[in-house]
Amino acid sequence: MDNQFWIGLLQIIWIDLLLSGDNAVVIALACRGLPEKQRKWGILLGAGAAVGLRILFALIITYLLAVPFLKLVGGLLLFWIATKLIVGEEGGDGHGGIEESDNLWKAVRTVAIADAVMSLDNVIAIAAASHGNVWLFIFGLALTIPLIIFGSTLILGIIERYPVFVWAGAALLGWIAGEMLLSDPVVLRQLMVWGTGLVTPVEASQVYPAGLKPVALAHYGSAVIGAIIVLALGYVLRKRRNEAAASH
Repeated sequence: MDNQFWIGLLQIIWIDLLLSGDNAVVIALACRGLPEKQRKWGILLGAGAAVGLRILFALIITYLLAVPFLKLVGGLLLFWIATKLIVGEEGGDGHGGIEESDNLWKAVRTVAIADAVMSLDNVIAIAAASHGNVWLFIFGLALTIPLIIFGSTLILGIIERYPVFVWAGAALLGWIAGEMLLSDPVVLRQLMVWGTGLVTPVEASQVYPAGLKPVALAHYGSAVIGAIIVLALGYVLRKRRNEAAASH
């Protein structure tokens, strides 16, 4: 109960508010096309997948941090998820001839893939803020449950009223993907070898296992580029899809 404990507690709450919102966005976007009766199940199952993946990553986090290219692959997966969400926002009944139960599990699968990518950063951040305190770490994981569930419901309502938030949500995922790509230890080491001045040495930790971190300009620049790529790619692919549909 010293100052470090309370500072760590406040940091974890702040981290959860920021990073759990990302998962809530994914769940809301993935469930937006479900029938009304299935949305609640989609949100609950999606939130369950998010929390379950956090616990899984918490158990094997030490091993995961040692795997080269992990964040690099994760960032590319996020680009795919974000672009797919934009292209999928198409007019029509939203069913595409697929049974409603299939739609539910398809939404949950989309959530699970995205959460598998994003939960890693969340767990790493919580682990760093807990400073080895097991109870703080458990609290940080437990706090994500209500934040994700209630956040998903709130964001889903906003998306239904203002469809532009679909694009904003996809841009957010692109932002996160850009951050993840640049934070991969392999990428950081290569940038250091090239002498680009985009990275700086720091004390090795769970957050910076390579002992390197991107400078602010590189960090935010990569995030902005990631968001722009998703929006541009989503726009082009959606336009082609609409043109193909119109030609038929």
